[in-house]
Amino acid sequence: MKKLFITAVIATMFSVTAFADGGKKTSTETGENNVSYSALTQFKSDFENASNVVWIVTSTSQSVSFTQNNAKYTAYYDWNGQFWGLAQDVTLATITKPAKQTIAKEYSGYDVANVTRFEAQDGEEAVVYFVKLKNATSEIVATISPVDGEIKNIDTIK
Repeated sequence: MKKLFITAVIATMFSVTAFADGGKKTSTETGENNVSYSALTQFKSDFENASNVVWIVTSTSQSVSFTQNNAKYTAYYDWNGQFWGLAQDVTLATITKPAKQTIAKEYSGYDVANVTRFEAQDGEEAVVYFVKLKNATSEIVATISPVDGEIKNIDTIK
């Protein structure tokens, strides 16, 4: 259940609002404020060679976009600095065959706008794909298992 909640939170993190942490705060190398000390410390420990670091703090989490080994990632942390997982935008061509088959079958009237691979710290499934799909009248994000192509969750954006 915790995994499903975390997955839903990550899937809907497309807008940003400011948030104040009741604990310690620190500034990042980019000048951003309100990042908890524990999240910043955890990030520096986990991704010590990261560059182009930019923090975003919302009412539900703290996220940090960065580059490592010439690839762009976003890491997510809770308010206490607990690592939730790592996201990376990928192409449709890189996802598993079962996931592609589900998209083709279930969403034939949609265009794929974006695919994000999310690797969770813990939970039922270590990796899921968030697939943003659009057509003329709607926009959705489907959470799809890479193992069997099962749709885990659907969030309507528009």
